[in-house]
Amino acid sequence: MNGMKKLVVLGAGESGVGAAVLANRKGYEVFVSDQGVIKDNYRDVLLHDDIPFEEGRHSVDVILTADEVVKSPGIPDHVTPVTALRAQGIPVISEIEFASRYTQAKKICITGSNGKTTTTLLTGHILEKAGLDVCVAGNVGRSFAMEVAKGEHDYYVLEISSFQLDGVTTFKAEVAMLLNITPDHLDRYDNDFGKYTDTKFRIVRNQTDADAFIYCADDDVIGRETARRDIVSRQYPFTVRRTLSGEGGYLLRPFKRPYTSADDIKGNKLCINIKSELLETTLESLALQGRHNIYNSLAAGIAARVLDLRKEIIKESLSDFQNIEHRLEHVAKIHGIEFINDSKATNVNSTWYALESVSKPVIWIAGGVDKGNDYSQLTELVKVKVKAIICLGLDNKKIIGSFKGIVPVIMEAHSAEEAVNAAYNLGTQGDVVLLSPACASFDLFNNYEDRGTKFKNAVRNL
Repeated sequence: MNGMKKLVVLGAGESGVGAAVLANRKGYEVFVSDQGVIKDNYRDVLLHDDIPFEEGRHSVDVILTADEVVKSPGIPDHVTPVTALRAQGIPVISEIEFASRYTQAKKICITGSNGKTTTTLLTGHILEKAGLDVCVAGNVGRSFAMEVAKGEHDYYVLEISSFQLDGVTTFKAEVAMLLNITPDHLDRYDNDFGKYTDTKFRIVRNQTDADAFIYCADDDVIGRETARRDIVSRQYPFTVRRTLSGEGGYLLRPFKRPYTSADDIKGNKLCINIKSELLETTLESLALQGRHNIYNSLAAGIAARVLDLRKEIIKESLSDFQNIEHRLEHVAKIHGIEFINDSKATNVNSTWYALESVSKPVIWIAGGVDKGNDYSQLTELVKVKVKAIICLGLDNKKIIGSFKGIVPVIMEAHSAEEAVNAAYNLGTQGDVVLLSPACASFDLFNNYEDRGTKFKNAVRNL
């Protein structure tokens, strides 16, 4: 198929280097180009595999000699090399598109604006407990292409971002999950929510009636778009607002109020009906608590049942899963004050879910680099749940303006240590200090992991 076809990879991060290694092993002539400085660990991989590369520039004349180009998801379409490639008619694809050519495995693919990582890892956990040969990869941190280059598996559970979906043509998810669609990364889509929505629905591209599409029926955008699109795959909705007569997932007692309470949970059951077989498990037994995590558990459980995994394995997996670091992560309880690290919440919708999941009075640490946030979505929750806000960022005017007069105490901090100390001094027994920023981290921290780690260190130093 390829002989010595020339493949150029734009971007030398996890995705790009994975594509380069796979292409090299499949006999392509490979060249990697990165506008920035390549990290040492990725440079070492390229050197080890004798893959030519450049950094600090994009040599357009060299790039235009490619037969095909793999573009890393972080590179927007409007940069010069990409526009020049399009003008020349040279195909520009994503790493997941390229990697899918070299595996016959079933792909369980998860996308959405929020909850992707948790649902991906939970789904992988269930498949692993069932004894399947499974690899978890994609936007979760491990390149799909690199994992394919290492060796074949029977199943891949892949977290897929909108940027990765932008570059697919023949890629197909045998099981596709769409968790939610809320405004995010709109700067990459001409501030057009419709374009962003279209990209998310590429998760069902190329599916047949033998494939599965699992989606949140409570998401208004997904509900509307699913109804108007010609989706040929088998559809499995999940909801917490009503019961379902057909296949899908729901609650024995649907939630009737906007916020989840202890009364909603007690004695209630998660129900999954696939192939006329009903799986039930109590909400109290779920490892992941909170309304958003009930959605995640429903989606993962449906996928497992679609794959004909045993109900007992699924129930056990839903109850013993360990959540990821920096996502509603319990850090410590000090003098009756609980500290929760939700640094991964970099948009308003993620923070809504975090606030919704807490049933105690909240001291909310928020802020950072605003991505055009509309904080009005949080107003009602903040009125009910939040007793104080500590703004952790360089420019906090928007948060302060949004909640002034709603929350009695609003303070500013310019380090994790300062924020944690202020929260501790404000707190009393039974309170929760929640770091859930709703913003990117790059004003004060290297990334959300750095922010979360510094928060945890500050808590442990109290």
